[in-house]
Amino acid sequence: MSQDISNVANLPTKYGDFKIQAFKEGNKEHLAIFTDPIPEIPIVRVHSECLTGDTLGSLKCDCGEQLEFALKLIAKEGGLLVYHRQEGRNIGLFNKVNAYALQDKGFDTIEANHQLGFKSDERTYDIVKKILNHFGIKKLKLLTNNPKKIDAIEGAEIVERIPIIIEPNSQNINYLKTKKEKMGHLL
Repeated sequence: MSQDISNVANLPTKYGDFKIQAFKEGNKEHLAIFTDPIPEIPIVRVHSECLTGDTLGSLKCDCGEQLEFALKLIAKEGGLLVYHRQEGRNIGLFNKVNAYALQDKGFDTIEANHQLGFKSDERTYDIVKKILNHFGIKKLKLLTNNPKKIDAIEGAEIVERIPIIIEPNSQNINYLKTKKEKMGHLL
């Protein structure tokens, strides 16, 4: 076993039964959450970490709802979710909270990142290629609304893009509008 890849463990969840494996990338530890067996052409979701949405149920974004949607679909149809540990589009939790404070003052999510000295999206996707290679995935159905994630998939053919449609709420409608209009998300 490689020192940067953990053993596989069982992960029974409220969504279904999965296997879980961790992958180190520098000081970050990403997760692969997958069904056993993984289909020949699996559904794959690269889910970017969002502590506030995924764990705390924040209404400022749609991240927690997207994670839940993905896990339910993968449990039903088979596949792999990469839990991509790059919080706040890779600006970190501390800076994300500062960006939230700027959003409270009227900045959108991109403007807030720029005010803090960051690009609108600081994420990298090298670990995703490594994880797909580890599992021998050559073809996949990508579960995403983000065209950057489509472009970031290397070493595997995307045979289908599956959208994640989440009903907006009064707290995240402007956030989703910004993602669509300024980041090109396919909403």
